[in-house]
Amino acid sequence: MQRRRTELAERIAERREGGDDPRALVGEMRRSVLLVPVSDGGLWSVRSGGVRWICGFTDETALARFALRHAPGDQPMDYAALLGARIVDEIVPALGEPAGLAVDIATEDGSMFFPPVVGIVPDAVAVDAGAAGEGPRS
Repeated sequence: MQRRRTELAERIAERREGGDDPRALVGEMRRSVLLVPVSDGGLWSVRSGGVRWICGFTDETALARFALRHAPGDQPMDYAALLGARIVDEIVPALGEPAGLAVDIATEDGSMFFPPVVGIVPDAVAVDAGAAGEGPRS
């Protein structure tokens, strides 16, 4: 029996196929509970392209794919269950560097990146907040 994907995984699939409204995808991410691996007392993240990406997963199956590649040996991978909104509104700004959210990065053709831009993270930490010459908002 095939397992039903989460609403966020469904929206990601629709978006990757060229459909769906990007704002609806961001809204679904904000409402979704994501499983974020915990390592050494902090949330699992990677740096790429000058951005720190917090890694979140839509369900335990997606997390397990990641754990197979990154967990030490046969050790279980600890994780925190966090709302997407909490990640982008509270955790990202607290990092003090450009940061975004990478979802389901071990799922072939199912990953999605939410970069540190206006409309995803708070304007005060968005890398493009001053792109239109308006400067960061408070």
